[in-house]
This record gives sequence, C-alpha cells and structure tokens, in this order.
Amino acid sequence: MAVAAPTTLKTSGKPRAGREAPADGSVGARRRSPVPYFLLIPAIAILLFGMGYPVVWQVITSFQKYGAMQQLGGKAPDFVGLENYIAVATSPTFWEVAVRSVIFCIVTAFVTVVIGMALALLMTRVPSGVRITLQISLLLAWAMPVVAAMTVWIWLFDRRRGVVNYLLDLIPGVEMNQFNWIGGDPFVFFIVASVIVTWMSVPFVAFSAYAGLTQVSTEMVEASQLDGATGWQRLRFIVLPIIRPVIMIVLLLNLIWDLRVFTQITMLQDAGSNSSDYDLLGTYIYKMGVAGLNFGQGAAMAIFVLALTIVLSWFYIRSLLKEDQV
Repeated sequence: MAVAAPTTLKTSGKPRAGREAPADGSVGARRRSPVPYFLLIPAIAILLFGMGYPVVWQVITSFQKYGAMQQLGGKAPDFVGLENYIAVATSPTFWEVAVRSVIFCIVTAFVTVVIGMALALLMTRVPSGVRITLQISLLLAWAMPVVAAMTVWIWLFDRRRGVVNYLLDLIPGVEMNQFNWIGGDPFVFFIVASVIVTWMSVPFVAFSAYAGLTQVSTEMVEASQLDGATGWQRLRFIVLPIIRPVIMIVLLLNLIWDLRVFTQITMLQDAGSNSSDYDLLGTYIYKMGVAGLNFGQGAAMAIFVLALTIVLSWFYIRSLLKEDQV
C-alpha cells in the first residue's frame, strides 16, 4: 500500500493576520502613529501647570526669607540659602510632629483598609436588599461635607452634652461624666481623630475593594472549595492575590491622605486644645507658615512632606516596576 508523501505548505513572505510582529519591532515602529502622543500633550501641560508651578514656588520660597512684608509686596524676599532647612532640621517640635504624623497615617490607613475590605467582603455575601442599603449608607457618609460631618462628630464627643459620654455613663461602673475627649490627653485626642478619619475614608476603600472582588472568578473559588479549602484559605491564596493591585493603590492613597490631614485636626483643635501637642504636619505647617507669617520655613516643611510622601509611595512604585519587568 503506497503511503502519500507529506506535502509542504508554501507561504508567502507577508505575515498573516494575527501573527506576532517581528522581534526587532521594525514593522510596528514604522506603522506607529504619533497621534496618541499629541493627545497627551494637553493633559501633561495642565498637570505641569497645576502641580509643577506650586512645587517650583515652594522650592524657591524655601530658600528665602519670606514674611509679612514680602507677602504684602513691601519688600523683596531675601535669599537665605539653607537657613530655613537648618531651622526645621534643628527643631525638636517639628520632628515630634513628623513622627506623630507618620504613626498616625500608618495606623489609620491600615485600619481603614481592613475595615473597608471587611465591608466589601460582607457586600458579596449578603442579599441584594441588604447590600444596596449598606452601599447607600456608605455613599451618604462619603458624600457628606467634611465641615458638616465634623460638626456632628464634635457634638458626639462634647464633654458636656456629648452623646458618647451620655451612653457610656449609662453602663454600670463606668464614670464618663464631663470626660474631655478632644481637649485633655493628646493620645485620646488622636484616637478620636483616627476614628473620624477612618469613618470618612472607609466608603472609598469598601467600594474600590468591592469592585475588585466582582472580578474574582466564581468558578475558581468554587473549585477550591470542592478541593477542601477553608474560607480563610480561599481568601488568602485566591481572593487577596487577585485584588492585590486594588488593595495596594487604596492603601497608598490613604497613607498620602492621612499624612496630609488638616480639616479634621483643625476643627477638633478649635473645639479642644490648640497646643502643638495636638498638631500633625498639616496643622503645624499652617501655624508656622501662614498664621505665623513665616512662609520660608513653611515652604521648607512642605518640601519635607513632599519627600516623605515620595518615600511612602516608593514601595508601591517599586512593585509596579517589578510587574512591568515580568
């Protein structure tokens, strides 16, 4: 029985549709359009003007003696070199505030992400009616203006007419009458501030994490459940690795926001104590730079906060660079 000889398919030199581009990328380089780069120019220009100009002004001002006379235009600012930076670096109060701010932002951001993740997981488990009610409540909390929310929180923790003291005083053996939450001990003050900042930030984390959880494959989760994986194992080895980019970005954003928190601390200080023991970086820079009319040192402190923000962001940026290299 004769066996047919194998036939050889001849193909032309032109690449077929869907075939990968040459390794050297010469064809793709010749066909690449410059239109997307031109479309990016307006966005880059707005970004440079909106963010670049204030940063450049802060850098220049940080090397100058810039006070009330310079602000009113009565005298040109004097160049003082590193004098402002030396004054900031040798100020023990500034470093106390800086360390306190870093601890505050790290603790508050992690607590916010944990609670937000827990609410997101809850929204994937409860019935639709409960989920919609929870989402509306979170949305209302997120949409509430900061000043209005702070007015309510200050009333809740008021030592004379506060609801918190009233409810705690009803517990047998607990004496909370006239307890000063926001004007007594600085540690208690920052616990209250952390609770308020967390409450305002949790909705954003919950919605972001819930959006990420909807992208997790239900088939994969069900398969792991059939293989005997517990709920904690499914969360740790399947769900969390998939939504890791979402968790990283919301954690980074909360670290930056909590490091620069200003309005909540200012309003709590107005209702309690205005001492520097109750300051974070935002309020301390405002007191020194704007209220104290020492814009030069205030600008030097602002540059320090910018550098600190870059340091806190570097871990996320490094992980992105590693993912791009894979």
